[in-house]
Amino acid sequence: MLVAIATVLAATLPQDPPIRAVVITGANNHDWKWTAPEIAGALRETGRFEVTVVDQPQEYLATAPALHAAGQLDLLVLDYNGPRWGEAAEQGFLAAARAGCGVSVLHASNNAFPGWTDYENLVGLLWRDGTGHGAYHPFDCVVVDPHHPITRGMADLRLHPDELYHRLVPAPAADYRVLLSAFSEPKTGGTGRHEPMGMVSTWGQGRVFHTPLGHVWTGVPATHATWGDPQLRRFVARGCEWAATGRVTLAPEPINWLSEEERQAGFERLFDGRKLTGWRAYQGDGPPAQGWSVQDGAIVHQAGGGGGDLVSVEQYGDFDFRFSFRVAAKANSGVMWHVQENAEQTYMSGPEYQVLDDAGVRPDARHGVAALYDMVPPTAPPVRPAGTWNTGRIVVQQGKLSHWLNGVCVLEVPCQGPQWQAMVQQSKFLDWPFGQAEKGHLALQDHGDEVAYRDLRIRRL
Repeated sequence: MLVAIATVLAATLPQDPPIRAVVITGANNHDWKWTAPEIAGALRETGRFEVTVVDQPQEYLATAPALHAAGQLDLLVLDYNGPRWGEAAEQGFLAAARAGCGVSVLHASNNAFPGWTDYENLVGLLWRDGTGHGAYHPFDCVVVDPHHPITRGMADLRLHPDELYHRLVPAPAADYRVLLSAFSEPKTGGTGRHEPMGMVSTWGQGRVFHTPLGHVWTGVPATHATWGDPQLRRFVARGCEWAATGRVTLAPEPINWLSEEERQAGFERLFDGRKLTGWRAYQGDGPPAQGWSVQDGAIVHQAGGGGGDLVSVEQYGDFDFRFSFRVAAKANSGVMWHVQENAEQTYMSGPEYQVLDDAGVRPDARHGVAALYDMVPPTAPPVRPAGTWNTGRIVVQQGKLSHWLNGVCVLEVPCQGPQWQAMVQQSKFLDWPFGQAEKGHLALQDHGDEVAYRDLRIRRL
């Protein structure tokens, strides 16, 4: 039985077809019914993977070599610790890996199958007699091999909440490379030494990615924080991409996370990838009853879903707001700022950074993507096509406004004073209390189309 099938993919570039991944689960001493969809989500949110979750691996794995040969299977992700699969499934698993199908081994999957020598050698480091862990707690994971494609450019994982496995036992013929380690603190029940937290190896033509991170106990919701950590999700996604393809195209920065530079500069996250905390309906007390939801690490508005505009709970004066957006074909949306709630619509008070599928709509330049809507067009905006992620940035500081798109400043104008007032008089906003406030809410526009936002972070200036 298939417990979940992901059918909707974020668009990938033509040279990067989706990776067909299957999460193998169905038995575990951990909460596999919760973790399997989370693992699938961590892969799916990147836009690189087409993911299926299988909870009866005995039947599926027997067909794995044929599926891999037919181009229908690139990666097996193990979230399994239970009974043996049986001869046909086990031989199918090994044959697929030997022929080049990638394998990712997560957390308690390294506990599985004592005595199955081939599996033990494939995994490399195992939970066996003498292995253990201390208390569940946040700890740092350090990149010890910055040259491997998985960890190249990747920062250390800071205060990741998890179990820290210690004294993993090497298999008899284990041949692996350690990429990530963590100090096992004695005061939390650890060994007082660094323990391996991320490894790679090969099996025939196949590549194996293995991390003992990823713990979630059944009935202990606090441990959901493990997979709520964007750092782990990005590390696993990069490891899975390498196992499947031999290279890594995913950026090293986690989704919905602050870089160390941003953290030190005073940025704060406005979205954690999981809940609409910090956002509410315009002129409302809570989230919209319809239209908006969190899907695959993004705030998504469903086409025709209603709900109205979403506004930040907090208000901001001068600020540096950074975000990513993805629009469907011919879709329209926008980001407003200094929004007041004394008008019928957000755009009556808040200037707008236009979010749009330029190619599908072919608008007037003043209504194009990254424009100051109906006022100033962007200069040569380096826009990516509908279905892919673009990065936006709005900076308001000391009466000046700048718009950025995909790292390029495309617009810089005054946002107060005589020149600003002259621009307002020449726009559709002249009869409204538009652009007059010194501070206000941010708004994500419901224009009736499908749009998604993520990586929302802001610094007060």
